[in-house]
Amino acid sequence: MDSATVPVDLTDGDALLAVDISDALSEVNKVKFTVHTRTSMPRFASTEFSVIRLHEEFVWLHDTFADNLEYGGYIIPPPPPRPDFDASREKLRKLGDAEGTLTKEEFNKMKQELEAEYLATFKKTVAMHETFLTRLATHPVFRNDMNLAIFLEYDKELNVRGKNKKEKLLDVFSSMQNLGDELLLSNTVKDVNEFFENEKRFLLEYHTHLKDSTHRGDKMVVLHMDETNRGSDDQANDKDKSLVTFLTKTAEVMEKMRRIEGRVASDQDLKLCDTLRYHMRDTKAAKDLLFRRLKCLNAYENANKTLEKARAKNKDVVQAENSQQEACKNYENISELAKDELKILRQRRVAAFQKSLTELAELELKHSKAHAQMLRATIANLKAEL
Repeated sequence: MDSATVPVDLTDGDALLAVDISDALSEVNKVKFTVHTRTSMPRFASTEFSVIRLHEEFVWLHDTFADNLEYGGYIIPPPPPRPDFDASREKLRKLGDAEGTLTKEEFNKMKQELEAEYLATFKKTVAMHETFLTRLATHPVFRNDMNLAIFLEYDKELNVRGKNKKEKLLDVFSSMQNLGDELLLSNTVKDVNEFFENEKRFLLEYHTHLKDSTHRGDKMVVLHMDETNRGSDDQANDKDKSLVTFLTKTAEVMEKMRRIEGRVASDQDLKLCDTLRYHMRDTKAAKDLLFRRLKCLNAYENANKTLEKARAKNKDVVQAENSQQEACKNYENISELAKDELKILRQRRVAAFQKSLTELAELELKHSKAHAQMLRATIANLKAEL
């Protein structure tokens, strides 16, 4: 269970730069992702290659894009969440400690359940890391970034480190400051562009709905998991042979159906809840883009005021004109890029939801057929034996 290959096809058919995570190895304190690349771009030394990357290196790659002012007009793909296998490992450790107090059947049953839980978490983290890379690789601008090329091609460790407690605390304060600035600018700067005003209202409301749906979806999956973990405790102690056979067969089929329900819950978590969670974070990235544009609009308006004062005083007029022209250029540039990005976001969001929901429906149909087939076989066996 320490390693698994989880193929996740998230490419959009663009053969120029196709990236996938072909394998991943879970160790005690880290997960090693094998990032496989196929490309026809001449900047790379070969057309196909693989490297080993850690989660911290994915975060580093995201930060290089987020900190690059040249990408201010684009939606920066949200970074993948940190792999968290602590809960599953702790359960496996406790199971090992309790091995002497359990029967062999009870131990094997609990072990299979925990391994299935661990594998489901493993698939989730692989999918999220691959989605992040795919977004970068298929973007017409991001795929030409030098840091992305280094991440994909450099065959040694990047030697990047995770943020320490002080840096994480600074990030929290910075996030709070940005939120305050966003609220202040939203109240003081009036955007006369109807397109962006509509987008802002939509994204605010949409993000709220996504957050609520994600919470409800997580709650549904937890309840589903709890139901499947209860199992069946029916015992066949009656002396009537036919009743003993009936109860035994029923208990066996209920146990198999319980395992199928466990896989259904895992699929719902991966295809529904994680999809909602990802688009909630992607919507947040789109809101950040609108905030950056609003800051440019505020800078442009301040530059206009400064120019008016300079002309009234007939002092530093040329400098003020240059600053005003630069601010105007930045504002128009980010507005043009942001409009295209937000339009693409709509298409990508609809396509992604359609894909995830279609896959979920197919998986649930597959599990339902397995349920029906199992029940038919059990009924036939009972009729033959009773």
